[in-house]
Amino acid sequence: MGKQSIKSGRTIGERRERLETASERASAHKKIKIKKRLRITTITALFAIGLVVTIIVIINLIPNGSEPPVSNTIIVPYSPTIEVIDEDVGITGGRITSRMSEYIGQAEADFRELGYQPVKAVIPTGSIREVDFYLEGYPGRIKMLIDRGTGVSVEDADRMLRYLAGQEINEFEYIDVRIDGKAYWK
Repeated sequence: MGKQSIKSGRTIGERRERLETASERASAHKKIKIKKRLRITTITALFAIGLVVTIIVIINLIPNGSEPPVSNTIIVPYSPTIEVIDEDVGITGGRITSRMSEYIGQAEADFRELGYQPVKAVIPTGSIREVDFYLEGYPGRIKMLIDRGTGVSVEDADRMLRYLAGQEINEFEYIDVRIDGKAYWK
């Protein structure tokens, strides 16, 4: 016979497959674990560096010193332009607090925004949080509390006025919108 082209125990590619020993598998497994730890450590370090840089940038954006940042917007509190009567004192103005004055001014602006013309605001006798508004063209008053937002109270009053108009009720003594989610009229 002639020369053998394939040697015994070898594959066509001339390499013999060999079995991997347990110690070689353990060694390869340790190398994989080390690479994973290195990747996790690198990612964590990069994240920490990014966080530190972000904090430094934020700190540098905050102005130094105790002075608050200067703003170009000027906040002007609402002040009433209608007549305000405190029934305890009996005169216009009376002992109206700045909170009450701002509430009346805001409610007046909200009424005007919905198309109503407020005529006057009355603080009833013995009341510290109630304000009654009188609107041009309507016979009664609208009872409101300064503890509720003016927008919500004015919208409730608007709904009640539209409801009464839909029911063809033109005369009322008052509309009470002091309780959230409820409105009364008499």
